[in-house]
This record gives sequence, C-alpha cells and structure tokens, in this order.
Amino acid sequence: MNVIIDVMRPEDWPDVRAIYEAGIATRNATFETAVPEWQQWDAAHLKDCRLVARANGQVVGWAALSPVSSRCVYGGVAEVSVYVAESAWGQGVGKSLLNMLVAESERCGLWTLQAGILRENNASITLHERCGFRVVGYREKLGQLDGVWRDVVLMERRSRVAGV
Repeated sequence: MNVIIDVMRPEDWPDVRAIYEAGIATRNATFETAVPEWQQWDAAHLKDCRLVARANGQVVGWAALSPVSSRCVYGGVAEVSVYVAESAWGQGVGKSLLNMLVAESERCGLWTLQAGILRENNASITLHERCGFRVVGYREKLGQLDGVWRDVVLMERRSRVAGV
C-alpha cells in the first residue's frame, strides 16, 4: 500500500469520523461511545499535529494530539490518538502515522507524548512500543465500557530533541 502522510484538513472530517466510529465499535480503542461533532473534536485537539494517511487519495488513518492539561507546566505534554481503517490494518499505516506524529510533536516543542490504551488492545500497545513509547504502568478498572470495568495501560515517549 502506497501511503502518504498529510496534514488533516477540515474537509477530511467525514473520513476521519468514519474511521473513528469504526474504532469505537471495536470496544477496544476508546471509552468513547460516540464520535463528537467536528466543533467539539476540533476544540479538544491541538491545532498542530493533526495528520491523515492517504492511500489512492482515500483517508485510511488519522492521528492527532490533545493537551493533557491547561496548566502551563504541562504545555509540552500531549495525549496521542491514532486510528487506522480496518482495510489498512497490518500494512504499516499506524506506524507511519505515529512516527510522523512524533516528529511533528518535536517540531512543535512537545517533550512528552502519552497514551492511555485499553489493556486488551495489544495491536496498539505493540505499535506504540515500536515507535519508542514505553509502558509506565496501568490504571486498574479506570472506567466502565458497556458495564464492564476496563484497565488502561499508560505509555509515554520522552523526546530526545524537544525540552532537553
């Protein structure tokens, strides 16, 4: 699959939304149960570091960062979201997106990226490890999804470029 990583544009939202919706449906990607409207999603994510993966002109994945806090001390820390369309699973799309997201985050001066991944999502944990993230712990029974308590693996990647 020939994939191009590109800046996410507002007009990509319908494709991004569909991929996000499919991820939600797996019940292993997020605690979210519905995709927010564009305005909510846009407000919750950093304006920089929003990427899409395109194959044959079609969006097959996306990645973006959210601030972890409004406190200035956490200004260089962001939370990662990365989603890949099922049709592109296992083809390196997630790795390409996440590696580019890391590079963009460092260009923007972010020194720590973190991810909270549902414990059963082995593919996402492996992806993050391959892109330089490490497991720093887990939060037991952090929240319920469909009435079932779920654990979250905490992962982070500390930049060797930004914030040193």
